Parts: sequence; structure tokens; C-alpha cells
Amino acid sequence: MRRRDFVLGAMGAGLASTGALDPFVWSDLTARAVPARGPIPYGAAVRTDLLDTEFDYKQAIVDHCQLVVGEGGLKWFDLRPSQDQFVFDQPDRLIDFADQNGMQMRGHTLAWYGAMPDWTNSIGSASEAERELVHHITTVVGRYRGRVPSWDVVNEAIAEQPESGATIRGSIWQERLGKRYIELALRTAAAADPSAQLVINDYNIENPTQQCRDRRQALLDLLRDLKDRDVPLHAVGIQGHLPGDMDIDKEGLSRFVEAVKGMQLDVLVTELDVIDNKLPAREYDRDQVVAARARDFLGAISEAARPSAVLTWGITDRYTWVPMWFKRDDGKPNRPLPLDAGCRPKALMKVIDEFTRAAE
Repeated sequence: MRRRDFVLGAMGAGLASTGALDPFVWSDLTARAVPARGPIPYGAAVRTDLLDTEFDYKQAIVDHCQLVVGEGGLKWFDLRPSQDQFVFDQPDRLIDFADQNGMQMRGHTLAWYGAMPDWTNSIGSASEAERELVHHITTVVGRYRGRVPSWDVVNEAIAEQPESGATIRGSIWQERLGKRYIELALRTAAAADPSAQLVINDYNIENPTQQCRDRRQALLDLLRDLKDRDVPLHAVGIQGHLPGDMDIDKEGLSRFVEAVKGMQLDVLVTELDVIDNKLPAREYDRDQVVAARARDFLGAISEAARPSAVLTWGITDRYTWVPMWFKRDDGKPNRPLPLDAGCRPKALMKVIDEFTRAAE
């Protein structure tokens, strides 16, 4: 039985919501992360342009994933080439693929500072910005109402360096609407699909640096403010783009997740990969460090709460964003993802499997 079939069977039965060295060691930490409520769904970001051209890539997704999310497609740049145009080809293709293979699709993303088409620079007033944001979210979420169960409504809202005073990142939405764009986006998404899980998704909160501590605090402050005002919000997405050469702040991350759960919010891991540009050249050694970082990260989260899903940003080293920003000095290919360039599982896949599978 494929792992995907096993997990989907358990999900259908009622799922609502590590030592990295080979051979893999089932540790006490991993065991505590997987209570008897069934497996945690695993998924990956997918390039829809490859589904019809690369069989092994497509098959890897079918074999390993219960969830998919588009790498692009639903970002404004792809979806809105002009102000009066929506191009749904990519997300329609992905959701059909998900339906055909018994998966679910997450939506990414509705309000973000990045990947904005040039025409949005002409949005000159608060009223124009509100009209465009509401129109966009209503149209997109409404199109997939009842089919996309979870949305990254607001992506990367926290400023890169929040200790400088401004805690919300600059964007067309922040500049025109101020912080209220976040509430507007969430309320609009809730109206478009009342059954959908609404997520605030962010990154760079897991390491033992002052920047990560400040970003954790700024995100918690934002969440408390939204909850205090009864803004519809159901979960926090922790992206998990992990620097391979940096330890996980396990205590700080666990405390953060405890605080999130204390607000009656779920936690998802949404974009996991390990940036390996500063790790050893030897593939085996590098893969073990990558797996160990992920184990510490997932373990710290799971010590505080069971994540409702774990997704990686891509599934195979053949297709990853990492070398665009973190290319290795030695020229060797990056290896940040669960499967190698030939779609063969690595130590990272073992860690993910152990954290997401059902308890035995």
C-alpha cells in the first residue's frame, strides 16, 4: 500500500484537522509528535507545468502527497496579468489533478507584498485598494468554494526587522490601507467561503537570533489583536525555510506554538525545506544535517502542538527555488528537499514520514 493511500484512509475515517542518521531511529520525541489521532497529512508545492511532461515528478507527488499547493498560479502576478483579467489555467489544472488523485489543494496566496503585476502600481487610493483586494479575494475564493479547504490569506505580513518600530511589512496593501488590510482580507475570504480554514503564513521565526525572536513576538501581537476583535482566523502557517548551518531555537519555537494554540489557532508547516549552501559537500553527510535540522524543527513544534499538516516547498531537488538565492560555492547541486533529483527518498523524507505517519 502506498503511504498516500494509507494516510488518506485514515483521514477519511475521521481526521479533521529524530535521529537523522541511517538507519532512522524512532525517538521519544518523534513518538510524542504522532498521537493516536491518525496521520498528519503531508504535501508539497507543485509546478503544474511539469505534471504533463515529467512522469516521475508527477508519480512522486501521487505516491507521497495527500496535499498539494501551487508554487505559482494563484499569486497575483500569474493570476492577474491585467486589471480586468483572471487567468485560472494553473490552479484549475492543479485542483483537477488533486481531485483525480484523492488529494486536497491548499490555496496560496491572497494578500502578499510579492509577485504583484505592474498594473497594481497604479492603485492610488485607499478606496481603490480596498475595492481591488475585495474583488480579487471574492472572485478567487468564490471560484473554489468548497474545493480548497485551506487558504494562505495573508502571506509574510511581518516586517523583516520588526524591532525597528514598524512591525507590518510594507506592501501596496499596507501603504494604501495600513494594517487593516489584514482584517479586510480575512473577513472577505470568510465571506467568500465560510467553511475554509484561513491562515496567516510567515517565515524566519525558528532560529536563535534576535530577529527571529522579534518576528515571533510581532506575529503573536498581530494574532492577539485579530483574535481580540473576532476577526475570522483559524491557523498560523510556519513556512520553515531552514538555514542548514543554524540551530533551531527549540525552546523559543515551542513557546511560540504554545502561545498560538492558546489562542485556539491551529499550526501548519507550509513550506519546509533546508537551505544547504553552507553544509558539507559530501551528499550523505549533507543529507544527514538537512534531516537533523528538520527533525529539530518538527520536534519543537510537535512538543507544543500537533501540526494539522506538513508541506515542503517542492518535493524533489530537481526543482527548487534554493539555488536561485543560495547557490553553493562549490558548484554542487543543492539538496534541500525530501527526494533527490531522481525522485528517490532521502533522509529528510524519512524524518517527515516518521513525524506524519500514524502511531503504531
